[in-house]
Amino acid sequence: MTTAPRPAAELSADEARRIALRAQGFLGAPDRRAGVRGVLRSLGQVQLDTISVLARSHELIPYARLGAVGRPTVEKAYWSEAHAFEYWSHAACVLPVEEWPHFAFRRRAYRDRPHWGHELSAGAYDKVIDQLRDQGPLTATELGGAKNKGEWWDWSDSKIAVERALMYGEVVVTERRGWKRVYDLAERAIPQDLLHDDLDDTECVRRLVRQAGEALGVGTRADIADYHRIKAEQFDAVVEASGLVPVTVAGWGKPAWADPAALVTEPRGRHRTTLLSPFDSLIWERPRTERIFGFTHRLEAYVPKQKRIHGYFAMPVLAGGRLVGRVDPAREGRTLVAKQVSLDGPKAVPAVAKALREAAEWVGCDAVTVERVDRPELVPDLLKALA
Repeated sequence: MTTAPRPAAELSADEARRIALRAQGFLGAPDRRAGVRGVLRSLGQVQLDTISVLARSHELIPYARLGAVGRPTVEKAYWSEAHAFEYWSHAACVLPVEEWPHFAFRRRAYRDRPHWGHELSAGAYDKVIDQLRDQGPLTATELGGAKNKGEWWDWSDSKIAVERALMYGEVVVTERRGWKRVYDLAERAIPQDLLHDDLDDTECVRRLVRQAGEALGVGTRADIADYHRIKAEQFDAVVEASGLVPVTVAGWGKPAWADPAALVTEPRGRHRTTLLSPFDSLIWERPRTERIFGFTHRLEAYVPKQKRIHGYFAMPVLAGGRLVGRVDPAREGRTLVAKQVSLDGPKAVPAVAKALREAAEWVGCDAVTVERVDRPELVPDLLKALA
């Protein structure tokens, strides 16, 4: 493990929290002129997920930072004018197209690894490439079917082939259409000046470590490496040359690194009050969320219903730079239903009410109802604040 050199700064836990909030776009005036694309460039990636409650996670990310951006505007910002592509980073993510060269190390790793799970029939790979070349962007269904007639993991030959081509970098996902991936040839979808694997593995990782450090503001080795799912030993090999500077943070108990630009000025400005997707990069790493906010949160969508504590898709509520509660939302017609609300105390009530009202308006609901509150004595105050 890397032994950190003498720290460039000693930060209080509160200073580190504020640096992280500013880096992630939650402290200070949002750059509305840059819009959704500015958010994507700043974060370096936006995670995708199949769950859709209020909206899909990749829509919730810019909403949380910019406010009520129209959902069609979000999709257009991601998928038009060859601005972004989908690839494996922290998970399946939307990435700025400028990041394409930096993932050459991952494409090479996929090409060199043994294939697992799905066997590929002879000729299937070339057939898919030829179809895309002749017909243009296609979904797996249009390529010949995503699945055979078996279970959900029983992919068709065309699906296996196109996913393998995606990992190799010969094919790119250029948009989601009805949540189906739309594939195109990289030679057509990626600008020519970016379409290369010229950077060696060390340089790719160095640049991604720097980008992750800038997006997080300050983080431990695990925080920064996890951002793009980089191995710890890869992080160790490049962090000194990445341009990030070592810092100490009171109470963290681990070496940390910061974006030097984040240390130049004190983080100030307006705090966002908003619901957060569980897949938001501010909170997606549980140990970091606990360390920075003193807030333990996990996605319970895959937890048996009887064992859930806060709800299927409980969304933390950010207000005043703190996580002050959770809401498990649903939509019924034009009503936003707070199926369960968890509050840290009476002071959380106005913030949770504000976050619910704004989210309801954004998704086209004109009413908010509350089913359960973990602190029944606060129900009258919450209903009053929502009125």
